Amino acid sequence: MQQRASDHRPYFFLSYAHTPGYGGGTDPDMWVERLFQDLCGHVMAMTDLPAGTSAGFMDREIRSGEGWSERLGAVLATCRVFVPLFSPRYFASEMCGKEWYAFEQRAIHHRARSNQPAEAIVPALWVPVPPSQLPGSAERIQFNHRDFGERYVSDGLYGLIKLRLFAQEYERAVYELAKRIVTVADTVRIDTGRPVDYRLAPSAFGSRSSGAGAPKPMRITIAAPTRHDLPPGRDEAYYGDNPQDWNPYHPAAARPLAYVTEELVRSLNYQAVIGSFDEDQGQSEGQELSADKRAPTTPEILILDRWALRDEDRRRRLAAFDADNRPWVTLVVPWNRDDPQSTAEEAELTAILEQTMPVKMSQGRAFCRVAAKGVPTMEAFGQILPQVVEVAAQQYLRNATAYPPTAGGGHGERTRLTGPMGHTQFIPDTLDPGTQAEDV
Repeated sequence: MQQRASDHRPYFFLSYAHTPGYGGGTDPDMWVERLFQDLCGHVMAMTDLPAGTSAGFMDREIRSGEGWSERLGAVLATCRVFVPLFSPRYFASEMCGKEWYAFEQRAIHHRARSNQPAEAIVPALWVPVPPSQLPGSAERIQFNHRDFGERYVSDGLYGLIKLRLFAQEYERAVYELAKRIVTVADTVRIDTGRPVDYRLAPSAFGSRSSGAGAPKPMRITIAAPTRHDLPPGRDEAYYGDNPQDWNPYHPAAARPLAYVTEELVRSLNYQAVIGSFDEDQGQSEGQELSADKRAPTTPEILILDRWALRDEDRRRRLAAFDADNRPWVTLVVPWNRDDPQSTAEEAELTAILEQTMPVKMSQGRAFCRVAAKGVPTMEAFGQILPQVVEVAAQQYLRNATAYPPTAGGGHGERTRLTGPMGHTQFIPDTLDPGTQAEDV
């Protein structure tokens, strides 16, 4: 279980929700700090970290006058394991959701580059949370808390640490948690990443404008050729047997972009549904769409390979799609700056795209137009996607069919919008009803 002495990064980042003070009593977070110190002691004993090295990190270590968001971003970009302390207050905290999001981006990009697992989140129960109250990001983690003891599962670390009767159970749970942290750190070895701007990061538990709670659907549509129908001379190393196998950032990335996008969308507390443009349009070809059929069924991200425009039939269908003016569909165009063929053909393919999809190329905020003009790297793709997803979600709420509240409902409720999977959402306060499509 020994780690190389040259690697002195913190083994873990302890993410927790601050408890408000009450009645001028003792510091309510003192028990979290005791847990942190106990974990650090075990980790130091289980590794060869030298004296003076931080075994872990919690936000109390930020010194007065130090840049708070910069320090958090730097540690989240380098720590080896993320340890969230589950509690009802934790999942209600936007700050905790931002910390989770920042760390999870590293795991997603690690998997994208290596196509290897990168499960480096080790949750701990501070206060037990019913499974029905877990957001999608926490629900997806495969973790058996019973390995730490039955009393731990029923009372959480807070219950064990507060009652002397359970001192032995507390020691066992903390020891087992420290062992799990060290094992994961030594076996996963997740790549370091660029610090996320903590102030601008979204929450992994959902945004206020998109609605909290259970994950909502977000469609990911891929418009790309396969290796069987490529334009003459196009390198097939970037393609597979299906459009979903397209990997525009090869060889820097090892995973197809559709599945990386799926993980990025899920990290924003959405349920991703992957499809291909050719299949979707093929099913509707020749069918006249009524107004109801043109109405949105889910927000959507259309990810387009410019090389797909070399096919005349596909170009015609994309032009028809663009003419329908569906603002709840946002366009993203990956464009690998290290792909020599794409660099050589960029001017011509860009001109074809602007002629084919003028609405999507000029629609939305500045970052949407940037996404449509070409995203050069996987890192840039990960940075711009949350903003594009948020626009798609807002436009879906604006354009979906609205139903008035049922009889007996609460007074003063905003109109509910019903999505394709039975979810109901409120029109967000941040979205002015008078806002035009190009403003969001």
